Amino acid sequence: MIGSGEHGSHIQNPVAEMNEGNPSSNLDGLIVKAQSGFFTVETDRGIFVCQLRGKLKKDHRHQGDLASVGDRVRISILPDQRGMIEEVAERHGAITRLDPRPQGEYQQVLLANLDQAVFVFSCSYPTPKLRMLDRYLVIAEKQRIPPVIVANKIDLVDDPRQIFGLYEPIGYRVLYTSARNGYGLDEFESVLKGKISTLAGPSGVGKSSLLNAIQPGLDLEVDEVSAAVQKGKHATVVRQLLRLTNGGYISDTPGWRSLALWDTQPEEIDAYFPELAPLVSACQFSDCTHSHEPGCAVRAAVNAGTVHPQRYESYLRLRSGEK
Repeated sequence: MIGSGEHGSHIQNPVAEMNEGNPSSNLDGLIVKAQSGFFTVETDRGIFVCQLRGKLKKDHRHQGDLASVGDRVRISILPDQRGMIEEVAERHGAITRLDPRPQGEYQQVLLANLDQAVFVFSCSYPTPKLRMLDRYLVIAEKQRIPPVIVANKIDLVDDPRQIFGLYEPIGYRVLYTSARNGYGLDEFESVLKGKISTLAGPSGVGKSSLLNAIQPGLDLEVDEVSAAVQKGKHATVVRQLLRLTNGGYISDTPGWRSLALWDTQPEEIDAYFPELAPLVSACQFSDCTHSHEPGCAVRAAVNAGTVHPQRYESYLRLRSGEK
């Protein structure tokens, strides 16, 4: 099996005993780009464009993408320097979405093995969309992806914690940054260091400015990837990881914006609000919707001030199917 190393700390793990003089030696690598059945794999011996070995395609146990950006793979190198993916390591988390097909539901993997989701929102200009942030957080909780919240443009408000401070008592990490005056950039860069991260947030919040501040030119690459992904859902869509100079990788995954909680029942939503989940068992009714029933522990917590009313309102809207 492929040695995957410590999750989040060893992004690459080449085969130590490989014979470097033998072009057919197997190599361990990371898929950094996927397009139309071709996979760009980064290894210690360089970058190779690969295809899946036929035997992997015949594995009917998988009801979704066999290989995706972020997957750790073992490849063999052909004499013409093309590569063949021989093995795909077990995934440790992924961003997935449902892709309905005539033959049944198909799970599309947008990004595999990511270590964290970094959600960038502005304190002002544009007005922070906290309900969108709450939706992102629910998706991250469901897919077991550690989230990091970046509150950018703090120079435009007197106290950014009045806007984003409600997330810290819940247990979410919040970074306060300003690309304009450089505040918080060291912490932002440190959060990305050595990890595979996906970046998401509304347009205009300063994602490009933050990226350009820690690595000039990276914002342009991210914009190119975003434009390619936004062309549509057809087979030529490009997904890509971009290397950071500090050893990490980042992916702007526009598909995150259109992710639906496709396999989530309304009664499950409270499990993905960390401040609500422990309260549910104390409700008087086992099928409590936390909207109107007597003896509801969630509503009692809202009235007592231990659950923030904005988060409670987001919960109700998500449960009702609102976006």
